[in-house]
Amino acid sequence: MNLENSPRVSNGAAPIPSAARLARPSDEDSNQEHFRTDHLLTNLKARTISSGAVTLSAQGGKFVLTLTSTIILARLLSPRDFGLIAMVTTVTALLRVFKDAGLSVATVQREHVTHAQVSNLFWINVAVSAMCTLVLAAAAPIVARFYHDYRLEPITLVLSTTFLFSGSTVQHQALLKRQMLFKALALIEVGSMTVGVFVGVIAALLGCGYWSLVASSLSMEMAGLLLTWSVSRWRPGPPVRNSGIRPLVTFGAHRTAADFISTVARGTDNLLIGRFYGATSIGLYSRAGSLLIRPLELLLGPISAVFIPALSRMQSQPQRYRAAFLRLYEAIALAGFILAGLFLALARPLTLVLLGPKWEQAAAIFGGFVVAAFALPLTSAVGWVLISQGRGRDMLIAQSINSGLTVLSFIAGLPYGPVGVAVAYSISSLVIRLPIWHFMVGRSGSVHAGDLWKAFFLHLPVWFIVFCSAWFTLFAVANLAPFTQLLICAPVGVLFGTGFICSFKAQRRVAIHLFDGLQEFWRAKTGVVKTAKSAHHRG
Repeated sequence: MNLENSPRVSNGAAPIPSAARLARPSDEDSNQEHFRTDHLLTNLKARTISSGAVTLSAQGGKFVLTLTSTIILARLLSPRDFGLIAMVTTVTALLRVFKDAGLSVATVQREHVTHAQVSNLFWINVAVSAMCTLVLAAAAPIVARFYHDYRLEPITLVLSTTFLFSGSTVQHQALLKRQMLFKALALIEVGSMTVGVFVGVIAALLGCGYWSLVASSLSMEMAGLLLTWSVSRWRPGPPVRNSGIRPLVTFGAHRTAADFISTVARGTDNLLIGRFYGATSIGLYSRAGSLLIRPLELLLGPISAVFIPALSRMQSQPQRYRAAFLRLYEAIALAGFILAGLFLALARPLTLVLLGPKWEQAAAIFGGFVVAAFALPLTSAVGWVLISQGRGRDMLIAQSINSGLTVLSFIAGLPYGPVGVAVAYSISSLVIRLPIWHFMVGRSGSVHAGDLWKAFFLHLPVWFIVFCSAWFTLFAVANLAPFTQLLICAPVGVLFGTGFICSFKAQRRVAIHLFDGLQEFWRAKTGVVKTAKSAHHRG
């Protein structure tokens, strides 16, 4: 696909402007089409469903790429290789929060923004990203000394450059999300990941060891920069004074502080395990965690990207907002409980099939993580309420409390090794942090904590049905190969779960809503295709 000559990337939203209309990027009028969102309110439901389907399709492609690279690289590289990279990425994750500085969400969430404001935010992102590169490069010797492994110093130096690439794409991608141009975003994400996976696998086949993972990350960020600037025709102007960005920066600061606190807490487990148990243990722990986190990210990422802009546009219609969010929350609860049931019952065969026999020790760690699958999708969803309503202060408070509890759970589980850390984290996610999120969201606004708990307990039996059916089936086929166990047990669990959903009105209602949404999306996409064909024939 020739990105430079493509006239538009469309999913039913506003077209990407032509090059002629962007001849003067400093002219406010010529950039207004990047910022107007009034047209999105027309048939917002169909537009949201259409955008969600596009993004889910992209996530399907990313899932295939992730699964392929996981299967190949886990067999070409050792747990120690992955552990070395996990030690460094724990540190880079802390600084990556500042790269965005919460300003992409501020651009998406804000009802009205101008070219001058977004341009100023762009230069802030670039400046902060450059600072992160310098800080991480300077900290490379400290990282190596902390872990007692001086191979980490050159790895940290090379990975520090990724901030320069990613920081230059923040506002461009935020504007694409604001306009709900999710086909363009899908092209960027899938294209850059394809490049990264290809480079990583080739490097591993050539015997580059852990450097193949470094090359994968670096090439993916570079490809993301090139694709983003090719697809998005917006170009920033020079920094200007008195553009009115103070509210945006304030919101971004609250969001950044909340994300930083959360990232520090989430990275504490890797720091502690890497420091006290070594590279091999952190390699097993990080890969086991990714088997759970990556599918959840692939499920929740596109939903978040689509629904935060949609919910932001509905802030002035509280009843419509409440109905839309609760319908989404129930769907996430239902799907999340099905996945949690399957993952917990089939933790061992799933780990062996995806990672290979030398990763068998990671199966117990993965099983310890799975309990968190109850809470993680739901805490992410309720966080979208705070973001879409611009409640940065509430998010900061909730993240601060929950992050402290997360660190305490890691410390409590550390004496029992990586498995103990995973189990402690999962239990605290379900019984402590999820209730806190529900309480914070219900403090104000149209969505109440009681609504959220009702949906949680209403769909919880689905997990029990799926888990028990898959678990008992696994006992019956315990002597078979892991791959055969998955082929038999997973469909049985899904079949029993589907039967339960069809048998009860509440669950059936959620499934019908999803089916109706897919039908509406198909009709909308068919109409777009017919319109495009008619225009082509007339031309």
